[in-house]
Formats: sequence, structure tokens, C-alpha cells
Amino acid sequence: MKVKNINISTEKPKIVVVGSSSLDRVINTEKTPLPNETLLACSSENYYGGKGANQAVACARLGAQVHFIGSVGMEPVGQQILRHLVDEGINVGFVNESPYSESGKAYVLAAENQNTIVVVPSANNDLKTAHIIQAEKAIEKADWLLIQMEIPLEVIFFTINYAFKHKIKIGLYASPAKKLPYDIIEKVNFIIAKESELTTLFGENATTEELLKKYSEKLFIRNNANETTYWHKDGILKTERKEHEHTLQKMGMGDAFTAGFTIALSHQNSIEESVKFGNEIANEVSKHKGPQRGLPKLESLK
Repeated sequence: MKVKNINISTEKPKIVVVGSSSLDRVINTEKTPLPNETLLACSSENYYGGKGANQAVACARLGAQVHFIGSVGMEPVGQQILRHLVDEGINVGFVNESPYSESGKAYVLAAENQNTIVVVPSANNDLKTAHIIQAEKAIEKADWLLIQMEIPLEVIFFTINYAFKHKIKIGLYASPAKKLPYDIIEKVNFIIAKESELTTLFGENATTEELLKKYSEKLFIRNNANETTYWHKDGILKTERKEHEHTLQKMGMGDAFTAGFTIALSHQNSIEESVKFGNEIANEVSKHKGPQRGLPKLESLK
């Protein structure tokens, strides 16, 4: 079957997503406030979010069998998040319900077509390596493991090492950026990075082009215009762009790209085809408010 010019096989990819979940509170203002300035908001909304949950929902809607491994609080918000994920067809059997913390939240100031985001991890920080070990059967049967950086670094590195040991393909969306050890870079199959965070991630004075050459077809750099740049194995610098003319918001576009890219790779499509499909999925998100509402179902893309 062909979907958006990529091949989709009859077999459903098995994907484990390890990461964060949250309730995102978006405050819309006409401009970004200055220091010590008080503004009246135009409106506010709540959305389900968290980079891990965003990727899990995106993969499930694109036809994958998905296990989500994360941590929520035991308060009503945590139960709402779990019910939402279950409604999306995601297995939440390995989600920790923390008695110590509330569920994660993100506070988003949306003004002048830009987002300023402050994440309060809360229960996401209660995810431990022991929870990863408890999910070993799901991880060992997976085609791909996806992970981001809104959970403790110890858990991120442990999970990557565990998946690598069991020969599971690994995709890392390296945001919010923290320094990546060289051995972790070597063990993952791909890294999605924000253009503005390269120095933090790699700690090098290298140019963007030098980094892309060094990590050919492993490093994929994205910017706010839904552009994805990478170094093709044929020695060509490639940039793919897909931007909707009526973009409503840009929350969750990196997560949507990561999921779409992974799904396309899972169905044995080329890097170039997979990047284009990832951009298509990210573009769909930009047409709707909230990081998950615009995530398309596979059948809607035919």
C-alpha cells in the first residue's frame, strides 16, 4: 500500500516509547511580556502533551503497536492522561503511577507566532531504571525504541544501553538539549536535534555542516520552518521542507516528525522518503491547536 508516496507493509511495527507525558497549559497573548510587565491573556487552553506521549500517540495513529513507558501522578490529571493513551490504543501497562509527585505539566506562552515553554517534570522525574527493567519483554520484542530528554538522564542512558545490548533500533529526539556522551551517540540509529541546540548537545565548535558530515544519515537537524537537514550518504547536503501556509501553532512538530520518520523507516522506506513523510506528519500537526489534536491517522493519508 502507498501512503504519501511511501510503502506501508501489512505488518504493524512494534514501537516502545520511553518518555514524558504532561498536561500542557497554553496561554495566548498578543505579545511576549517584558520583564516586570503584566499582560491580560486573550485566551487559554489545556492539551495533552509531553514529548513521549506525543510520539506514542503519533505512532499509534500511524498504525504501530505501541507500548508507552513513563510516569504519571496518582491525582486525577494522571488518570486522565492514562485514559487518553488507552483510548488511543496504546499499552500503558508499564507506566509508573507515582505516589510522590503530581503529573507533569508544561506552561506555554504563545505570542507573535512563537512559543515560550516551561516544563515542570514532576512525576516524569520519578521514572527509574527499575521501571525499564520491568518492561524488558516489551523492549526486547520491539522493532524500534524511541526516547527523548524530558526524563532523568540516568534513565535515558540506561535505556539506550539496554536496547543496544538487545539489538533494538533506537531513535533519540534530543530535546530539551543536554550534552550527549560519545558512546550514546554511537549506539543510537538516529538523532533528531533542534538547530539552536547543537552546541549544547555535542559540545563541539564544529559548524553545522561539519556535524552533519560526521554523523551522516544519523543526525537530522530541524528548525521552526519545518525544515529537516541531513547529510546524505552520497555526500550531498539535503534539506526537506514542508510548511502549511496557515500554520496555527508549532507545538509538537518535532515529535510528529520523529514518529512519522520512524514509521516510514519501519516499513523499509529510504532515508529520503522517510524524512519527507516525517515532515508531512509534522505539517499536519501545525494545522491544529495542541501537539496531539492534529496527528493524522494512517487511513486519512491514503
